[in-house]
Amino acid sequence: MYTRGGDKGETSLYGAARVAKDSLRVEAYGTIDELNSSIGVAVAVCVHKEISKPLKRIQAELFAAGADLATALAGKGGARVPRIGRKDTERLERMVDELQEKLPRLTSFILPGGSQLSASLHLSRAVCRRAERRVVALGRAEKINPEMIPYLNRLSTYLFNAARYANALEGVKDEAWKR
Repeated sequence: MYTRGGDKGETSLYGAARVAKDSLRVEAYGTIDELNSSIGVAVAVCVHKEISKPLKRIQAELFAAGADLATALAGKGGARVPRIGRKDTERLERMVDELQEKLPRLTSFILPGGSQLSASLHLSRAVCRRAERRVVALGRAEKINPEMIPYLNRLSTYLFNAARYANALEGVKDEAWKR
């Protein structure tokens, strides 16, 4: 099914406002969608429940993040939309702490890669960083949920550590960057 509603380069936000498809808001939530899809690739190759289970929860949260960004804070429908909250960011912080306890201390930069799962998670981390940049740009131009940026910042840290943990579980050594 197709509506032809976007054939002129516009799309509808939640609440029926029309905006250009290249608006900062659409770019931000579109990059969140791309992040969610890249995490889906990691989940598809993951055989470790201790990694796939939290990633699936994060995917559900990213749907909420997309809805959050697609809806103005004030106005029609804004109160009914799920929002990323401080508790989501705090949970990610606990998850990062738990992973760091299982990993050796980093003494150098590492190259993204290793196992297929680790490489997928490193790619998701890079997409997460881009999403964060897009949300920062949107936040400079419009009012957004103030918790969105810390959430994405912690998520990129989690994805980095999950990539390292995936390599550890799969018996692949992280490759140190050598100049």
